[in-house]
Amino acid sequence: MAVEQSDAIVLRVIPWSETSLIAHIYTRDFGKLSVLAKGARRPKSPFEAALDLLSICRVVFIAKGSDALDLLTEAKLTRRFRGGARELLRLYAGYYVAELLERLTDKQDRQPEIFDLAEATLAAISEPDQELAGVVLRWELQMLRLVGHLPSLRRCAHCGQDVADGPWWVFGTLASGVLCASCQVGQRQMIRVPSGAIDEMEQFSNSSWREIDISGLSPQHRSVIRGVVTRYLTVLLDRKLQMHPFLEELGR
Repeated sequence: MAVEQSDAIVLRVIPWSETSLIAHIYTRDFGKLSVLAKGARRPKSPFEAALDLLSICRVVFIAKGSDALDLLTEAKLTRRFRGGARELLRLYAGYYVAELLERLTDKQDRQPEIFDLAEATLAAISEPDQELAGVVLRWELQMLRLVGHLPSLRRCAHCGQDVADGPWWVFGTLASGVLCASCQVGQRQMIRVPSGAIDEMEQFSNSSWREIDISGLSPQHRSVIRGVVTRYLTVLLDRKLQMHPFLEELGR
């Protein structure tokens, strides 16, 4: 059994016994893991406050392999999530980071860039001068890009041809992207989207995500973009995400 260590984000904690917890964490070097933290519920826990939701910590664990829970032996707090102290909407945005990490990633799928993106997103959410709507949109589109589910925003998602420019585009949530005039026939769950909104979604899905101007989301497109991304994620995951109703304000 190997002893491993990595930086980690705490996604969820579940009581396991009178003294122990099961923690779901997303690590930079090993992806998403479930670990058993023995003694974490004791008054003088060896993990102190490192296992608080959305905390970033340095963890040491024993990898058990197969489907068994890994054993967490050490967790040292690096940074606590402060967004909830700013305003309730920022707390919900932090919860949304955890929710998408849970839903869009597979266990032990190592993607360090996802960790870096999540860490940067939590830091931005905690800063009151950061435009929250832009922070959340960057998080959503970059997560979709990194897990291979970014919708097609220039080529028809059905036939692969370039979609002719115009003031309005048609986005198919079932088709996973924009549709040309020919391929719209017979399609379901389509949304009419102004071309400017498509332009902004493309900008926020740029692979150089650190360079994206998160303050550049125009107020006139927020509502339609929020609707497109929400509906697309609902179809992709075949479920309504818990935090979406709480983030509707970002489209206003």
